[in-house]
Amino acid sequence: MISVSDTVSAISNDKSLVLFNTIALTGGNSGILISRLNLTRKQYYSRMSDLTNAGLILRKNGRYFLTSYGKVVYEAQELIGKAMQHLSKLKAIDSIESAEFPASELSKVINALITNKELKEILIGRKCNNIENEVAYNKEQVVPFTELRLPT
Repeated sequence: MISVSDTVSAISNDKSLVLFNTIALTGGNSGILISRLNLTRKQYYSRMSDLTNAGLILRKNGRYFLTSYGKVVYEAQELIGKAMQHLSKLKAIDSIESAEFPASELSKVINALITNKELKEILIGRKCNNIENEVAYNKEQVVPFTELRLPT
C-alpha cells in the first residue's frame, strides 16, 4: 500500500521533482529524459523506480506517463508552487490573524492580497468560515452562509 510519505519521498529530491514534472508535461522518452536532465543512468533508473513504486508514473510502450494518482499529485504540487509565489503575502495574513480580528475583515484582506482563486478559496474557507455567496442548507430553507450565526 502506498503512503503519503512514499509519495512525498519520491518527489522530494530536486531532480526527481523535475523528472516527475517533465513526464507530466511531455510524456517520457527515457533517452531524452536522461540527456535533458543531466542524470546518470543509475540516477535516472533509481528515481524512475521511486516514482513508479509510489504509484505516480507507469510505463506503456517504452514511454512513461502519469497515473491518475500522479495527475492529482502533480496538481497538488502546482498549488504548492502557487502558494510559494504568494509566501510573503501569506505571512502578512498570518501576522494579522487573531481572535480579536474580525473574520469579515480578514476575508477582505485575503481578497485584496491574494489573486489566485484556489488559494483564496482555501484561505477564506478555512480561516474565516465566511465565504461570500456560499449557501448552507438549514432544514427546509436555504440561508446564505454569511447570515448563519454560530452558537456561542
